Amino acid sequence: MSKQAEFAVILKMNPMFADLGADELQRLSGLCHTQQLTTGEVLFQKGDAGDALFGVRRGQIRIETGASDGSRLTLNFMGPGDLFGEVAVLDGQVRTADATAGEVSELFVLRRDDFLGFLAREPKVAVRLIELLCQRIRWQSERMEESVLQPLPVRLARRLCALAEDFGSEVHISQEQLGIFVGAARESVNRQLQTWRRDGILDLQRGRILLHNMPKLTAMARND
Repeated sequence: MSKQAEFAVILKMNPMFADLGADELQRLSGLCHTQQLTTGEVLFQKGDAGDALFGVRRGQIRIETGASDGSRLTLNFMGPGDLFGEVAVLDGQVRTADATAGEVSELFVLRRDDFLGFLAREPKVAVRLIELLCQRIRWQSERMEESVLQPLPVRLARRLCALAEDFGSEVHISQEQLGIFVGAARESVNRQLQTWRRDGILDLQRGRILLHNMPKLTAMARND
């Protein structure tokens, strides 16, 4: 399968482009090119010009921002098949967070000028994009609610379930990163993970979490 055809598949799996026909997807995917990143390489930083939409072909991209105490806050993980950069590529304003490769990665890149030209020719894609941005607002509201109202086990279970959706039952993330992601100290995260390890829900290895009992973890994420 050509890279253009692979990008068309990724686009089709994304809600923003799911309603497009094969010809439309082919025209859009034909506008992309690819970019290689090494582990730890910065794709863009907060304040950079928002000049492209990205799709992950392989690897992992961390979306991060800096906290007032100098620490790093991970906002999201992007894995194969994920698209990101929709807001900046639409309004042309600066990036609101940093994007860094968590491992060797390859990205599809769709430049803003090419994308906006396509939207002008295909208005129904613009409508789908508006719907997607509304979904992102809802997602951010849910994350805010989690950080204020939900106890740590629920927040942690939800994050692990979300990561499992992208990366499967073997999640490559340190406990420190996971703690930043759920807004908790590493020690608190470790205590909860050790409890789940003893219960057979997961196993812990260096830099990895192996998820063994997804039904139980999902039930905890739902706070059943």
